[in-house]
Amino acid sequence: MKCVAGWGLLCMLAVGITGCGRSVEIIAHRGASDLAPENTLAAVKLGWEKQADVEVDVYLSKDRQIVCIHDKTTKRTGGQDLTVGQTECSRLRELDVGSFKGPQFAGERIPLLTEVLATIPPKQRLFVEIKCGQEILPLLQQAIVESGKMDRIVIIGFDLDTVTAAKKLMGLPTYWLKGTDKVKDTDQWIPHDPQLAQMAKDHGLDGLDVHYAGVTEEFVRGVRACGQKLYVWTVDDPAEAIRLISLGVDGITTNRPDWLRDQL
Repeated sequence: MKCVAGWGLLCMLAVGITGCGRSVEIIAHRGASDLAPENTLAAVKLGWEKQADVEVDVYLSKDRQIVCIHDKTTKRTGGQDLTVGQTECSRLRELDVGSFKGPQFAGERIPLLTEVLATIPPKQRLFVEIKCGQEILPLLQQAIVESGKMDRIVIIGFDLDTVTAAKKLMGLPTYWLKGTDKVKDTDQWIPHDPQLAQMAKDHGLDGLDVHYAGVTEEFVRGVRACGQKLYVWTVDDPAEAIRLISLGVDGITTNRPDWLRDQL
């Protein structure tokens, strides 16, 4: 009887993933970053090819160009220790940010957001994570409007004031990113506080995008009670994905979008 019930659950989850039931959005974290160097055009395009939505991180360069990179500096992915916000875009784009992943990606450059926007296919969405402050917002709005793809853009970010301002300025779907920590001296993750959903709602946001380990049934109930949507990051474990889908999350961010979908 348990086997039958378990198989039924897996079937329902598979139907939801493929879009025939409750749709669960699969988002490629920094592009398909398990297979290609993160936040590069190679990773972004691979994410689209894997039939996922895509997330990228953005900073403003010294000369006010929006570039796609996760860290404040280029040391980890580019080898040279340049602070993104203090470096001209042309200098940043001289760096090879592909070779750290493998020789086949040598020559990949830090892309401009406009280059990434140009790749968005119909019916797929780009999640833009703001890594800097509100100074980026007017330029971000301009880039998105000029792309002609406003209906395919989602804004996310950890700074509540910045994402609130982004929502007011652009009116796009906007989610507040929140992490969690472990209890001191244990390996137990601290559950997310359901009150986060009310805070997001009070700030006019559309929902939350949280670290998966803090998601509990109580937290999901709190999010739903506020009429908010719930996304989670970054999930590469099928068993964890099944748990989260069964709780009712709206989307899952993963480094391995096609692999995770196949496992489900």
